[in-house]
Amino acid sequence: MEKTICELFAGVGGFRLGFDALASGWNTVWFSQWEPGKKIQWAHDCYVSHFGDSPDTNGEYHTGEDIAEVNKTTIPDHTLLVGGFPCQDYSVAHSLSSSQGIEGRKGVLWWQIRDTIIAKHPPFCLFENVDRLLKSPAKQRGRDFGMILACLANLGYSAEWRVVNAAEYGGAQRRRRIFIFAYKDTTQYAQSIAEETAGSVILEKGLMPQAFPVSDIASLTEAELPEDLYTVSDTFSFPFKKAGYMTGGKIYTTEVTEKGEPPIVLGKILEPCPEENEDLYLDVERLKKWTYLKGAKKIPRVAANGHKYVFSEGPVAFPDTWDKPARTMLTSESTLNRSTHVVNDPHTGKLRLLLPEEAEKLQGFPSGWTGITTANGKEMPRRMRYFCMGNALVVPMITRMGRVLDTIIEKEP
Repeated sequence: MEKTICELFAGVGGFRLGFDALASGWNTVWFSQWEPGKKIQWAHDCYVSHFGDSPDTNGEYHTGEDIAEVNKTTIPDHTLLVGGFPCQDYSVAHSLSSSQGIEGRKGVLWWQIRDTIIAKHPPFCLFENVDRLLKSPAKQRGRDFGMILACLANLGYSAEWRVVNAAEYGGAQRRRRIFIFAYKDTTQYAQSIAEETAGSVILEKGLMPQAFPVSDIASLTEAELPEDLYTVSDTFSFPFKKAGYMTGGKIYTTEVTEKGEPPIVLGKILEPCPEENEDLYLDVERLKKWTYLKGAKKIPRVAANGHKYVFSEGPVAFPDTWDKPARTMLTSESTLNRSTHVVNDPHTGKLRLLLPEEAEKLQGFPSGWTGITTANGKEMPRRMRYFCMGNALVVPMITRMGRVLDTIIEKEP
């Protein structure tokens, strides 16, 4: 079986970098990256600057356009469909034009993935999302992830999932994300996995425990997915845990104990601040604001209905310590907020924000990856470099799963 990839919601190329690092013959045949409402598509431009653009089967280029407007049948065939898509509201309503159709909320990107699967039937899929997907929405816990699994089951796929903290598997950041590995029930892999118990799949035999080893699992919780997506949307709720397996519409989920590996600590990432970035140092005025934002607070407030309450939050490490992996980096990194990292510069000892190159290394990207200049001579703004990294995934986690996929693909006819 060929090792070809289609990368949706590609960002600046984290999935591609992860597979390219294997040097085992993976070839990305098409990608899509489009940021709504942005005049300059910086992430797309960064991707193209490193990898070049990808034509569709008609020889046309639509990689930097809204994926909802792309004719999915013109996407080149591929073995593996990948993508990091946002956690959104996956509820559906009956289509006005047909009682048989479904109509998801406009702009919800899961439906673009589903449409691509319907059009191209990839044998394997690998998706990434925030871990709160398992518990959303708050009013109907587990519905949204249940919708994804139900769609996959209806299309003839089984799936494994796992919430991974990158720092527990050698990463430099305490970043928790869910990875979903789906595969057609007709694949050799599916047939071999079907011979295993659900517990065995989650503990050792599946792709996820091979990529992210565990020492033990708790007792399994089971459920049956409704076949009808409207029923899932209206009534389904389930306490998904951080590991699980779905086949034939039946769900098995459990907590796991990670074997874990030593992380990369923040001190190993830091480098002396160059002169052109000296404005990242905190002056006296900014230091006061950061000290307040990072500190513990108890603030009396009044709700719209007149109810009085106290808003409270605990302290955040200030500055961030060198002997631990970094906290989760957000798209707001470098702006004045509690989540932004503040560190002691290794050369001067003074407090400053992270360099863009340090943000890249925290995600496992090569230093300088987003420091691009477009064809028309525009340099990616520093603020956008942080934004792109906050949106990115931890590249070495993809490489870990890719190694297991290599062994799976070798056994496919």
